[in-house]
Amino acid sequence: MRDDQRSGCPINLTLEVVGDTWSLLIIRDMMFGKRRHFLDLLTKSEEGIASNILADRLKRLVEQGIITKAEDPSHKQKRIYSLTEQGIELLPVLAQMSGWGLKYLPVTEELGIRARLLEEGGPKLWGEFMSELRETHLGIPEGGRSKSRRIPVGARLQAAYEAVIARRRKP
Repeated sequence: MRDDQRSGCPINLTLEVVGDTWSLLIIRDMMFGKRRHFLDLLTKSEEGIASNILADRLKRLVEQGIITKAEDPSHKQKRIYSLTEQGIELLPVLAQMSGWGLKYLPVTEELGIRARLLEEGGPKLWGEFMSELRETHLGIPEGGRSKSRRIPVGARLQAAYEAVIARRRKP
C-alpha cells in the first residue's frame, strides 16, 4: 500500500481512482456517447462539467491507466482519448449502478432507456458491448459471431435512446 492511500480495501482503492463526482460520468460518455475529444466531452454532457475540472479528471484518468491520450490522426491539433482495458472493464460497474438508479431514483425515460436495456441483457450483453468497446478503443477485432449478422450493442442502445426522444417530441 502506498502512503497516499487510506487503506488496502478494494472498494476504497477503487473510489480513490474513480469515486469523484466526474470520473465515472466521463467514462460513461466515452462508452455510451462515443465522446473521445475534449470539446465533445465538455459540450455534450448532460451534467455540464467545467473545462478545468474536465482537464483535471482526464489527466488523472490517464495517470491511473483508465484512459489513454494520443494525437488524433484526423486532426493534428486534437487529442483523442481511448478507454484502456481497465476502463472498459468498468462497464459492469456502470451497468449495476444504472440498474440501482432505475430501481430507486427518479430516472428520466430517455436517460434511463440504455440502463434498462443493459439490465435486461445482463452480463451477456455487457460482454458483447465490452468487445465492441475493445475494437473501438483498443483496436482489438471482435471475435465470435459474425458482425454482419447482428446489430452492434452500441447501435441498439443509441437507437433506443433516439426512439424515446422522437416519441417524446411528438405532440
